[in-house]
Amino acid sequence: MTAHAINALSAADLDAVINRHPEVFKPNWFKQLRGWIISAAIIIYLLFAWSFFHVGQVLNNGNWDIAGAYLADWVSYEVRPDIEYDDGFVRVEFPRFSPLGSDPQPLWISKTTEIVDIQTQVVATPQTIATPQAAFSFMAPDAGTAKNPSEPSKGAAIDFMAPGAATAGNPVATVDAKAEQAQFERREVTTKAQVSLGGGQILVEPKMVTLTRGQDVLIIDIVKDQSVRARGGLPQWANQKYADGKIVASFGVDGRVEVESDEVKIRRRFFGWENFLFDTNSPFWNKSFGEVLSMIASGDRIKPTMSNAALAFDNIVNNAEWQHGDVWIKMLQTIVMAFVGTLFATILAFPMAFFAARNITQSSIVNQIFKRFFDFLRSVDMLIWALFFTRAFGPGPLAGMSAIFFTDTGTLGKTYSEALENIDDKQREGIKSLGANPLLVQRFGVLPQVLPVFLSQSLYFWESNTRSATIIGAVGAGGIGLKLWEAMRTNQDWENVFYMVILVLIVVYVFDSISGKLRAMLTKS
Repeated sequence: MTAHAINALSAADLDAVINRHPEVFKPNWFKQLRGWIISAAIIIYLLFAWSFFHVGQVLNNGNWDIAGAYLADWVSYEVRPDIEYDDGFVRVEFPRFSPLGSDPQPLWISKTTEIVDIQTQVVATPQTIATPQAAFSFMAPDAGTAKNPSEPSKGAAIDFMAPGAATAGNPVATVDAKAEQAQFERREVTTKAQVSLGGGQILVEPKMVTLTRGQDVLIIDIVKDQSVRARGGLPQWANQKYADGKIVASFGVDGRVEVESDEVKIRRRFFGWENFLFDTNSPFWNKSFGEVLSMIASGDRIKPTMSNAALAFDNIVNNAEWQHGDVWIKMLQTIVMAFVGTLFATILAFPMAFFAARNITQSSIVNQIFKRFFDFLRSVDMLIWALFFTRAFGPGPLAGMSAIFFTDTGTLGKTYSEALENIDDKQREGIKSLGANPLLVQRFGVLPQVLPVFLSQSLYFWESNTRSATIIGAVGAGGIGLKLWEAMRTNQDWENVFYMVILVLIVVYVFDSISGKLRAMLTKS
């Protein structure tokens, strides 16, 4: 029965046909339950994956606060003053390499100071003390010092002839002694420090810290080197893991405060990248764009041996915090690694592909040798080759180029040989019928068909290897990858990591655009 005949049937006739042949029109049980079976299989697989990879445990134990801090470090930076308790006073200190320079005086920290006399040391000074000598008696030993309770002086002899006769002509004895004397120094000390942290305030006094965030006020009593205790309960934005331990208070995107028994750590966060152009040692540091431009255009020479423009460029390239010059050189190494490795792989894979193609080389033994050689090269991952060549040549771009060269030779050789096996033999047979030798047959009968494909694939691999060179650089193969890995290992320079990631993205985008346009031109021709 044709489809036209079925469409011509009435509803009643169609029902009658279905009732007579239910096995034809009724789908089997699998078709009826196929949707439910597929849905159940997906759910079972997801449950198995959840259990096998311990996804719940990983999510529960994940330290999301640290992850959020790392992400914030990509686009912001922290200034970290520490306020220490110092014998009834407080002392504000900054790290040695602070983004605010060697002598930070930020406006968001205000100090209350006073002049006091502080005891610096205790010194001992020599003194002379006079003592009378015993008188000499000619009558008997100790006659002048006879023990008599009524004697006015125990050490002086009594003479029967005249007063003072016993000590006449006798010198006064001297005894050296030392007396302690305190020395004081007049100093300016800080009695309290107040820090503005976005919309919050931190007031640090010798025995008390007051945190204010919005309408909430948290007062913390400090016993130096012993305890940290909050008055009342802690608000939601503060926590204390252990009794008398430090209290950590979050001020949102503006930073956080850690109150300890010996100091208060301030972490003030600012949006942007600190000292991106000039570091704190540069004479152009902390100058506005107009000031820098004025110094370059018409200012007196800062360094007699070079112009201010050359000095500014030198300070940017050799920025100690961002190391622009080194990063740019490593990025150039990555580009060269990708280009040279892909170029050498293309040069070697091109002739070898003709031996691997069955329709070009008739010997099956030769075909298999070259095909298996390509499989060996591409079956070993580029990262493994990079580790091998790093051991062989040492860290550097040569190891990276060799890894790309080996891996791409196998991959390009395979794709080239497959492209050769899929050519149109009519064009090759036409050239052969004209009596051309085998070399000319390949030149005019094969190359015009596969050359655009070969170049297109090589361009794609060149663009892809720019990304791959970044990865293999992390294992010591040179380039920006090694620099990126070093920045990540410090666990602090995440803004530098983001800077290098952006450079890699820009380079990949540029080469992807160039490669895409060239491939489009080749495939159209």
